Amino acid sequence: MNDINSLLIEYAGRYETPDFLPADPSWFMHKVNGRQNQETMAFIASCLSYGNRRQFFPKIQYILDCSKGEVYEWVRSGNFDSDIPDDAQCYYRLYTRHTMNKFLHALQDMICKYGSIENFVRSNASDGYSAVEAICRFFASRGIEVIIPKDTRSACKRVCMFLRWMVRDDSPVDLGLWSDFIDKRTLIMPMDTHVVQQACRLGLLNGRQATMASARRLTARMAEVFPDDPLKGDFALFGYGVNND
Repeated sequence: MNDINSLLIEYAGRYETPDFLPADPSWFMHKVNGRQNQETMAFIASCLSYGNRRQFFPKIQYILDCSKGEVYEWVRSGNFDSDIPDDAQCYYRLYTRHTMNKFLHALQDMICKYGSIENFVRSNASDGYSAVEAICRFFASRGIEVIIPKDTRSACKRVCMFLRWMVRDDSPVDLGLWSDFIDKRTLIMPMDTHVVQQACRLGLLNGRQATMASARRLTARMAEVFPDDPLKGDFALFGYGVNND
């Protein structure tokens, strides 16, 4: 067990560096200026982050280009309607432009009502798990189920990843904008089938289902290795995968 812990610590230190950014969707939130732009860009980027990076990176870049880096105002003003119109054409894989347009209208509602994504989360959550619940609940109430899970039975990987970006401080990758009201020790590991596979190979998990229950079990195991910052384990598993796939 100590050997596995040492391995995880080594990989986390090796991969949580600025060099990690260009090949990761977190790169996009570093390409805009200002707190509201960063969190809005991060949220949209996280929602588009599935499948092949060579395919979804251009879809995120399109939004960055359309908004000219002012993605918060692009959403708040509804300017996205002309760039991603409400029609049946494909935007990315399972997301039609109708799906994306409806999602962006729901995000616009959040921003107009609360002023920012941060203010919404501050008003509705006190830790990592309740933040996931609140985000899922908000979008489910507006009929958004393809892009944001309707509840927390699934692992909610992309929402958990977004929260990692927003909460973890002292990181060259994550922004830590919300570290003053959400404790990073309460964050939940972003879990997909790849993370499950690596965790099982290391004996950190037994089951192979990417559920919220298994994500919380893996987080608890990572807290044994990184007690002050369990999601360092996300970088550790990434590094393990790079070196052992």
